[in-house]
Amino acid sequence: MGSLPDATLTPRDKLRVAVLLSGINGLVQGASIGFAVALDTPERAVQSIVLLGLCAGAVATTGGYRPAFVAFIAPTLLPLSAMWALGAPGVPHRWVEYSTGALILVFGMVLLSLAEDAFRLLKESFHIRQEQIVLNQQLRSALDDAEAANRAKTRFLASASHDLRQPMHTISLFSAALTMQPLDNATRQIAIHMDTALQALSVQLDALLDVSKLDAGVVPVRKTTFSLSGFLARLEDEYLPLASARGLVLAMRCPRDASCETDEVLLARILRNLLENAIKYTPRGEIAVRAEAAADHWVVSVEDTGIGIPETEHQRIFEEFYQLGNPERDRSRGLGLGLSIVRRLAELLELRIDISSSPGRGTRFSVSVPRIERAHTALSGMAATAGGLHSSPSLEGTRVLVLDDEEAVRRGMETLLQAFGCQVRSAGCIADAVEQCRSMQPDILLVDLRLRGDENGIAAIRQLRSTRPALPAILVSGDTAPDRLRDAHEAGIAMLHKPVSAETLHRAITHEISSGSKRHESEATAHQ
Repeated sequence: MGSLPDATLTPRDKLRVAVLLSGINGLVQGASIGFAVALDTPERAVQSIVLLGLCAGAVATTGGYRPAFVAFIAPTLLPLSAMWALGAPGVPHRWVEYSTGALILVFGMVLLSLAEDAFRLLKESFHIRQEQIVLNQQLRSALDDAEAANRAKTRFLASASHDLRQPMHTISLFSAALTMQPLDNATRQIAIHMDTALQALSVQLDALLDVSKLDAGVVPVRKTTFSLSGFLARLEDEYLPLASARGLVLAMRCPRDASCETDEVLLARILRNLLENAIKYTPRGEIAVRAEAAADHWVVSVEDTGIGIPETEHQRIFEEFYQLGNPERDRSRGLGLGLSIVRRLAELLELRIDISSSPGRGTRFSVSVPRIERAHTALSGMAATAGGLHSSPSLEGTRVLVLDDEEAVRRGMETLLQAFGCQVRSAGCIADAVEQCRSMQPDILLVDLRLRGDENGIAAIRQLRSTRPALPAILVSGDTAPDRLRDAHEAGIAMLHKPVSAETLHRAITHEISSGSKRHESEATAHQ
């Protein structure tokens, strides 16, 4: 049997071999009892102790498997018991030796019971381990499925967002250009209503974009020290008309000297989402925004007297696309992404979000923001970016090259840019763009990120900059795929997301041309 390859033995054959080897081992140990005739009583006692110890150890070495255990102890304990029962000739007090032989048999029975218990525990442990292995495999499979579903969701959102943004961008361009034309009152009202509807849809698409940006990890954090009281005052000015239109009271309470340190723009997005939710779900009463000092931070809370949230839903409301009390998916209530974005932004800024709410008693969200004794910034980021289209410098005579693979988008861009007073050339591929650059030296490039075939906007800008390294450029894209957002971020090229409003486009072109001029002057100074 020992010469057979292990692969030819079945599990039952292996057990038989184990029982056989255990029996041989027991016979070898039992054979030592044959020397007892030459030993006196103390020496036989030592021999017996050794053999009993080996039998006790066999409980572990055989795993308590009854056939293997019995095969070992039977040829060991039975001869040992018989040796003591028969005894040595002429030994007084024979009853002591008879008792010793009987005790050895009792000891063997006890060991057999222990072996059976050990084997039962071993089997249970084996079954538990097998179940754990199966559960771990199921958990791993479920985790893989969840990750695959999350990746598929991200790809779907990015694809759907891109496909929706392309026509939305075209419509917004023509709508903006239309509002800049001389119109009669009735036509202007139609244009204004159309623009309002486009803005509402743009807000919802931007929520999808926010999720994709956070998934991609390309949301930059720029922490600054700023006046919390001034920050909240601007939010009050922004949301007071909306609250008043709903018949709600909006109250802001914050110490005048309150200052904090975090990313002001991202904190504003958190509080805007909370304020919009409060206004949306408060039919009557008050919305209060308070900043209260607590140790080394400010607790900024948004509290309403609205419908409230059951405690069982306090965690679920932070899930994507989850909404309470909106089974019909009323679009006016958003997509259910606001609180999901709030949670992700809070994690990004390392801020704590707390919720206190119950049905019919309103809701209180609070954000803990690092506290600073005094703000040193004279003008906050929010205030610095304020200003509309009319406050921006004129683009009259600016030469713009538009590169986009969709003709409708190119026409929309041309119409709006010409309304700005720009000289516009357009191209549908990189080769056309290079040709256009030969006949007109553009002041700025507006390039779509996703072009046809293997072409993309980043490669196009690099190629067009080969002859003019400082040429200002802006990527304009409806693509929200995390990997593409990451590529654009790493390339260091300014990026706008479709649909782009006229004001945003005007401001971005002005900023990039101004920044390009400053870079050019710096390079010229460095060469002198």
